[in-house]
Order: sequence, then C-alpha cells, then structure tokens
Amino acid sequence: MTDMHKNWIAGEWVASQNTQQNLNPSDLSDIVGEYVRASAADVDAAIGAASQAWPAWSLSTPQQRFDALDFIGSELLARKEELGELLAREEGKTRPEAIGEVARAGQIFKFFAGETLRAAGEFLPSVRPGLNVEITREPIGVVGIITPWNFPIAIPAWKIAPALAYGNCVIFKPADLVPGSAWALAEIISRSGLPAGVFNLVMGRGSVVGPALVEDPRVHAITFTGSVGTGNQLLIDAVSRHKKVQLELGGKNPFIVLDDADLEVALDCTIQGAFYSTGQRCTASSRIIVERGIHDRFVEELAKRTSALRVGHALRSETQIGPVADASQLEQDMEYVAIGQREGAQLLCGGERLQRDTEGFFFSPAVFVNATNDMRIAREEIFGPVAAIVRADDYDHALALANDNEFGLSSGICTQSLKRATHFKRHIQAGMTMVNVATAGVDYHVPFGGRKGSSYGPREQGRYAQEFFTVVKTAYTAA
Repeated sequence: MTDMHKNWIAGEWVASQNTQQNLNPSDLSDIVGEYVRASAADVDAAIGAASQAWPAWSLSTPQQRFDALDFIGSELLARKEELGELLAREEGKTRPEAIGEVARAGQIFKFFAGETLRAAGEFLPSVRPGLNVEITREPIGVVGIITPWNFPIAIPAWKIAPALAYGNCVIFKPADLVPGSAWALAEIISRSGLPAGVFNLVMGRGSVVGPALVEDPRVHAITFTGSVGTGNQLLIDAVSRHKKVQLELGGKNPFIVLDDADLEVALDCTIQGAFYSTGQRCTASSRIIVERGIHDRFVEELAKRTSALRVGHALRSETQIGPVADASQLEQDMEYVAIGQREGAQLLCGGERLQRDTEGFFFSPAVFVNATNDMRIAREEIFGPVAAIVRADDYDHALALANDNEFGLSSGICTQSLKRATHFKRHIQAGMTMVNVATAGVDYHVPFGGRKGSSYGPREQGRYAQEFFTVVKTAYTAA
C-alpha cells in the first residue's frame, strides 16, 4: 500500500472519495503514488478559502512574501535530485532533464522572491496645477492556475511564484496525469509560512475542476497552459464572465538550416530541439526547413544520429530519450507517423513502438523527408519526437515557409550570416527566436510567450509576469 496524497485546501490536507494511481511510463508496474481527485465541492471550498484570505494577503508586506518564496526556492534547489527522480518516474523525461527542471523551478521562486522587493511605481506631476499623480500596481485577486503534464513542476512554478509574489491567492489545478510533482511542490509550499487559504491545491479531472474555476465569480483570473481546444473554450467561457485570461497553447516551431550553416551546430540544435524531452515541449522544433544546397548532407547525417539515440527507462544513465507520457500520447504519435506516410512524406527512420525490459511507452524518434508545408505533419502540433524536413529553395522561401503556420511560439535559424540572422529575427512571426541555438530551452528571468494561435494575453516569466498578475491604479492627490 502507498500513502494517499491529499489536496491542500484552507491550510489543511483534505481527503476525497475519488482517487487515482500515478503510473511510471517507463515501467507500468511501478506505482508512483495514489492521489485524490477533487470534487466540485472541494473546488468550491478552495475558492472560498482563497477569497477569505485575499484581503489580508493582498496587503502583506514584501518581506512576508519574500520569506515564503525564498523558502520554497531554497528547498526545491536542495532537493532537486530527489524531486527530479520523482518527476522522471511520473512524466518520463530523463533523470538529468528532470533534475534540471526542478532546479529551474527553484530558481523561478528565488527570482520572484526578489521581485517582491523590487516593486516600482511612478510619481508624476499632473497637467493640472496643484495635483500629483501616483501610478501603482495591485494584485488582481484570486487566480486559477491550470498546468499541463509535460513540465509538471517548472510550469506550475512560473505561474504560482509570480501570483504569490504580487499578492494574489491561488487555486492550483495540475494535470491529472502527473499529480506527483505538483503534490510535492504543494507540500513544500504548505510549510513556507503562507497564511491558510493563500495557496490551495486541487488535483483532479479538468472536466470537474476547470469549469468550477471558470464559472465562479470569486475567481478573478485564469492562467492556463495546455491544448488548443481546451484553451479556446476556456477563453470563451472566462472572458464572457469578465475574467482576465492568459493562455499558452502550443506551437509548430520552425528551425531553418541555411546552406552556410555549421553542419555540427545545425544537427545538434535539431536533435536537441526536436527529440529531447521526448519531443513533448511546446517549443520543440518539429518543422525543419533546410535550404537545398545543404539538404542532402544534413538529412543523411540527421538520420544516422537520430537512429543512434538511446531510447529507454528514464532513470537509467545511458538513456537519452525517455518514454512518451502515456498510452494516448503514444497512440497519437504513431497515428501521425501513419498520416505522414499517407500524405506522401518518406519516413527516413524511427516511428515505431519499442520493446524494452520493462513495459513502457517507448517510441523511436521519427524523421520524415520530402514533406511539404501543406501536410498535417508539417502543420499540426504532434507533441512527440516526430520531425518533418521541408526543403527550401533559398532564404526567402525558407522564411515564407516558416511563417506559413497558425502558431507562432518559438523559432530558430542556423546560419553564419549576420545579415540573414538579423533579418530573420525581425521578420519571423514568433514570440521567441533563436540563432544557432535549439528552439527549446528558455531562461526564467525573461518573457516567455508567442503570437498567433500559440498565446493569448500577457507574457509569462520574468518581470513581464506582472502584466497579468497585477492591475494598474492611478491615484490623484491635491498638493
């Protein structure tokens, strides 16, 4: 028997009749833990607790908020190996990647601890004589936070930390697939000195928790990272209730390789961006646009290196690519391989379910060549280790191909031309762009977000997070 992990509501661990087992995608016989699932009544209690706590917490001192966030960040960093192993067990990314993710979560909390002491405003003279103007920021209120399964501790961190830093109260709903890392983070937060109700954890099904958060007028804002369909419906439902909304919905990120690229750099960026974290990143480069002069050499070498990647158990030191997250994601990856073949692209390598000495969701990274920009494998987010190679006639053609997509999150180019790199940074229609760097991988102190169908609302991370988690107040005072 394993311990039952409960929800954290109003400063107490709360049980529920509905529970689930959390399974290791590297070894389906390994039960990571048992976790409760929240009911609508549990969500209502959490919202009530947050609403009751908010008036006092919104007026808390920067020191109170600094102390809590600094405590959380310090413990995450101190326990990064232990929590990284938990993350690798439940989500499937390799142990080094998982440890790095936990460390990133700790750094995020540390950064926003500092932000509590760097709050700034403006003091201006009025255009009318005898008046002064103050412009300040205040917390927005109670924030519903809904996070995905692919970064089960980093993405919660970059939403929870700024929400608390700027004086908001939180109801946190993690992905139902990966409750373990979320619960571990919540357990640390529960010991950080926050008053009861300031932070609440409600694990459970999105179909139960999501509507309860969106529909309740006591919730003032929703920040969501997840699928396009769910996010678009959430937007309609939340905005119609005058809630502030922030969405991160995914990408189909292009990586351009020009004829003058350093071949080694281009290959490293492609493999890192397309296949690491099992391709389960919204910033993954799943569209590789290659100029014709370097195309054949690049494709030949990419196939060799992709085929040599070691796919296996996430906790084993030799593993480079872990399993996909669950059976439905494996099915989706394999279906897209079939779609690509039906559309006429050539499967150069990979795209198969693999058997290992443990039962898990292992999948060989796939490379398609002779893909065109109108194919589904080149237009739709697969969210797995599947890359489509599209040939470009020249730089202008490559840029046009890169911009011809409904998403606009991340992007990249590999070139030794300063002129081309500068032009690309200005003309690519994406929120983030990389030059001779993989499209996946971002810093925690700078803004994160996209354009077009990838994002909605203010940017996440860094100082730009205040745009979502605060509201601006303008005050006039007679001199």
